[in-house]
Amino acid sequence: MAQTTSFWHRLIMLIAPRACPICGQRLTVGEEVICARCNLHLPRTHFAANAYENEMAKLFWGRIPIERAAALFYYEAGSEVSRIIYDLKYHHHPEIGWEMGRLASQECARDAFFEGIDMIVPIPLAKRRERQRGYNQSMEIARGVAHATGLPIRSKVVRRIRFEGSQTQQSIQGRHENVEGVFELCRKADVQGKHILLIDDIVTSGATIVSCANELRKGGAAHFSILSLGFAKH
Repeated sequence: MAQTTSFWHRLIMLIAPRACPICGQRLTVGEEVICARCNLHLPRTHFAANAYENEMAKLFWGRIPIERAAALFYYEAGSEVSRIIYDLKYHHHPEIGWEMGRLASQECARDAFFEGIDMIVPIPLAKRRERQRGYNQSMEIARGVAHATGLPIRSKVVRRIRFEGSQTQQSIQGRHENVEGVFELCRKADVQGKHILLIDDIVTSGATIVSCANELRKGGAAHFSILSLGFAKH
């Protein structure tokens, strides 16, 4: 069966070769989303090695009951690495989320990052926004994480009830105001006493994560850990 899968994978790669979103070079058979060279030079944060006291985790100190936080790489708008996020969100490549989520999970698991976590909750998109894009990029990342860790995804426990525009050009204060009251708890019983892993594509100010976590806390969620692909330096 493995040989058959390998044959079809090689055939697809031959007929419809894919390119690395960072450098644009053609991917080889053993490369899934980014090429080996770009993977080697990916600006990794290594936050999982010190998951409570890194600069990303500190964004949430005193705001939510944070346990751990990690991002796979440092994100900078307009950089070559940012093309991973652009292709995922705007160029209809949901498979990037799955593969990068799996990669992030495999690396974080070396530091027991997922120990004690009960469920995965991807940050939801507003329905209109999800219809426009065709998928929720955070859900695609979550699927890769779930595949690597075996943790269940609970996407129905909270929903986004409105979309107030992109956070990209907002000030820190504006980001917080932009996401106040945009989430609604749906299934209180499912989250009571749970340690929840929240997943998003990029963490900048942490405003969206905090808003979602606070809504889940209304249902009795006890602890939160956070995983993202990118972390924007401050």
